Amino acid sequence: MSTELKQVVAVAIVDDLAKPTKLLAARRNRPAALAGLWEFPGGKVEPGESEIEAVHRELREELGVQLRLGAPIPGPHPQGWQLNEKAAMRMWFAQIAEGEPAPLDGHDQLAWLQLDDSLGAIVPWIPADAPIVAACLAQARAGAQR
Repeated sequence: MSTELKQVVAVAIVDDLAKPTKLLAARRNRPAALAGLWEFPGGKVEPGESEIEAVHRELREELGVQLRLGAPIPGPHPQGWQLNEKAAMRMWFAQIAEGEPAPLDGHDQLAWLQLDDSLGAIVPWIPADAPIVAACLAQARAGAQR
């Protein structure tokens, strides 16, 4: 039996990879169980696609932007951050290289949040993303987002 989980990829979009002060969060509009909760934008890796290709495709589809990827945000699981019994997510810091972010697919609202102690409490995060929020903040404070 394989312990391989469905691979998901996502990004913590910051205003500046060198000196981040804000993080872009996206509010889900589906499925009903997650609607109204906030998350890091991203999605599933499709067959035959690399994780990097998937993250770029997902962000074009979801927000209409091109990204410059920064440092990974390593999780405790071999596949990154375990989201549930079926999926795990790899994360990177990223900065928008081209385009103006808009909630095109899967989201109904975007917000730039201060990258400070209020980050975990200012919006209701999807529960699986909560530990990643804390890791993003810690890693950004350590200056390791490029």
